[in-house]
Amino acid sequence: MFDSLIKAIEKINDAINGVVWGWPVIILILSTGLLLSIRTKFLQVTHFKESLNTTIVPTIKGLGKKRKQDTRTNSVSQFEAFSAAISGTVGTGNIIGVVSAILTGGPGAVLWMWISAFFGMVTNYSENVLGLYFRKKNKSGDLSGGAFYYIANGLKWRWLAYVSAVFCLFAAIGMSGVQTNKISGTVSEALNKVFSFDDLGTVKLVIGVVVAVTAGAIIIGGIKRIGKVASMLVPFMSLLFIVMSLIAICMHIDRLPHAFGLIFSKAFTFKAAGGGVLGYTFATVIRKGMARGVFSNEAGLGSSVIAHSASETREPVKQGLWGVFEVFFDTFIICTLTSLTFLTTFDLTGFTGTEEDTAMAISMFESNFGSFGVAVYSVILPLFAFTTVLAWSYYGEKAVEFCFSKCSDRTMKISVTVFKVIYIVLIVFSTLITSDLIWAIDDTFNGLMALPNLICLIALSGLVTRITKNYFDRKKGKDVAPMLSAYPDLNEEFRADIEAANADPEMT
Repeated sequence: MFDSLIKAIEKINDAINGVVWGWPVIILILSTGLLLSIRTKFLQVTHFKESLNTTIVPTIKGLGKKRKQDTRTNSVSQFEAFSAAISGTVGTGNIIGVVSAILTGGPGAVLWMWISAFFGMVTNYSENVLGLYFRKKNKSGDLSGGAFYYIANGLKWRWLAYVSAVFCLFAAIGMSGVQTNKISGTVSEALNKVFSFDDLGTVKLVIGVVVAVTAGAIIIGGIKRIGKVASMLVPFMSLLFIVMSLIAICMHIDRLPHAFGLIFSKAFTFKAAGGGVLGYTFATVIRKGMARGVFSNEAGLGSSVIAHSASETREPVKQGLWGVFEVFFDTFIICTLTSLTFLTTFDLTGFTGTEEDTAMAISMFESNFGSFGVAVYSVILPLFAFTTVLAWSYYGEKAVEFCFSKCSDRTMKISVTVFKVIYIVLIVFSTLITSDLIWAIDDTFNGLMALPNLICLIALSGLVTRITKNYFDRKKGKDVAPMLSAYPDLNEEFRADIEAANADPEMT
């Protein structure tokens, strides 16, 4: 009966996925990024240096320094908000997802990841700007924002905002399933190499229980605990992966030109060559590249903006610049390193495209570093995946909170608690679903979540331009009223906060 249910779900999902990730949506994603790039004068290029200088550079310089706690609202630091957001994007999609894209779409899919990321940098920037501009305080004093807030209060299509929140809710559950599925698959495979288990299914289930219990303990603490955990784990896991990947690429440095050659030559394959991963059609290449690119960096989904909206910063553009760096780091650094490591490690000539992505990802590390590589990979991948589970629990929580925002405070709190319980329980059951199906289901949810968000970004692109111009005009010394919030009372409050912060350098 369980197998029949899975097959039915797979059939329904395939039908929806074919529409969601068809050419209209792909064109919508690219055209949204292009429109926003033009209207912001290609901010991802012209202000990239400023993005670094106002985000990651001062954060690195400030490591070890005690920062004055912001008590103005129940918020998190800019870096903690970024860490929570990047932990939601840097997950299995950056390793196994990239491997899967190459196996099912060929090396050319990597170029389409880069293209989607280039435009995605300004798309993510725009989401953050709108997210902070339209965020609100709830009764507990928490700052809450996201696509559903700027759809409801900016576009003023509340019905579409509810649709967006529901899609976000299902995407959160799907994303959690993907990450936990890969955690259980990776750890069980690694343990099996040592202990040779007779029943891997039971081992995966036990791993799922451990993940659920650990995640539950952190999720209960909300964005503050998630942000603190993410801010500790993200730098460690990212640096470890970057170092290992660079070493692996250097070990096969003579194959690097060939790897780049495959990426560019196979990106515009209009006719299948037949036989093997190098023979996919252009339609397959671009779909896999775009789908995996969006899955990885989440630009256009309206997801990471939920974490960014909890930032203590009062300037929407400042947090928007974190979004530029977020997509750059996620795709142009992490995903690129995965791609080059895979393409320099393996000769794809004999590949059929049916190879199992999780096993191939492990083999990529094992081929270069032996059992040590398996051990390191078994640490990196679960950490990537686990932090994503944490981030998406918060996204789902905020979606539920928005859906019940018109209800009593007690009803809303009960609804959020019920979601958290269901989310944690489903972490365990996701270990039982096959890898291909779990990827496909979440691809569908991601596509559905992107649609209302992209529509709103296009409609509010003029507002993004005005807020951006307002910020940089003020930086140049022009005497203009700051655009910090869509609501007059919050705008004045944030303006006063900025003036107080300027008088106290220790306050953000």
